[in-house]
Amino acid sequence: MAKKISIKHEQSGMVKTGFYGFSWTYLFFGWFVPLFRSELGVGALHLLFTFVTLGFWQFIVCFLYNKQYMTRMLTSGWVLAGSDSDNVLAGNALGVSTK
Repeated sequence: MAKKISIKHEQSGMVKTGFYGFSWTYLFFGWFVPLFRSELGVGALHLLFTFVTLGFWQFIVCFLYNKQYMTRMLTSGWVLAGSDSDNVLAGNALGVSTK
C-alpha cells in the first residue's frame, strides 16, 4: 500500500505529495500514471514496454514505480518535507539518507 510523504523543492519552495510503497494506481492505470505526474518520456517508455510484454510489465512495475518516481524527484532537487519520523520511514523505504 502506498504511503504519502510531503516533498519540497529546495529552490522554488513548491510542495508536492510523494508516495512510497506498492502503487495501486499504477496497477489499475498503468502507463497513464507517469503521464498524470508529467513524466511524458517515462510514460511513453512504459506504454511501449506494456505492449511488448502484453501487460506483464504493468504488473511488475506496480511494485517499483513509486520508489523509482521518488528517486527521480529526490535526485532533481526535491527533499522529504514531512515530520522527522515520516521522513525516516520514507527514507528507509526508499533507501535514502534523511540527513
